[in-house]
Order: sequence, then structure tokens, then C-alpha cells
Amino acid sequence: MIVCVCNNVSEKKIHQAVAMGVSTMAELREQLDVGTCCGKCAGCARKVMRQCMDEQSNSASSFQNFIQQLHFQPNAVTA
Repeated sequence: MIVCVCNNVSEKKIHQAVAMGVSTMAELREQLDVGTCCGKCAGCARKVMRQCMDEQSNSASSFQNFIQQLHFQPNAVTA
């Protein structure tokens, strides 16, 4: 979906920017020029960025839980 029509910024581009470390609207504007013309997309762009950051956070948390489960061996026999 296109978020910023003025600068042709899609959700995918915002997701890619967040994956590269963008975490604020100022950084998003600097990287993608989103919200720099008419400004009508700023709210949507912020929402997409936050959702992406939440997904990354949840994904990282799930991965950490998985790793912890691999290291947890309640019935391990020690020699």
C-alpha cells in the first residue's frame, strides 16, 4: 500500500527503513521524504513504523524465548 502519494513511499519501504534502524519520524522523513510535502500521510506513516517496530520486538522476543528453551533441559543426565 502506498502511504505517501507525494513521494511514492509504500509500507514496504517503511518496513525496510525500520529494518535498517530507523526508529523516529524525523529519521523516516530524512530517509524517505515521507510527510515532507502535504503532510497528510504523517499519521499513517507513523502508525506503519510503530507496527513494524512492534513486530520486530515481538519477533526478537519470540526468538530469545526459543533460544532459552533450547538451553533448558529439565531431565538432562549429567555424568
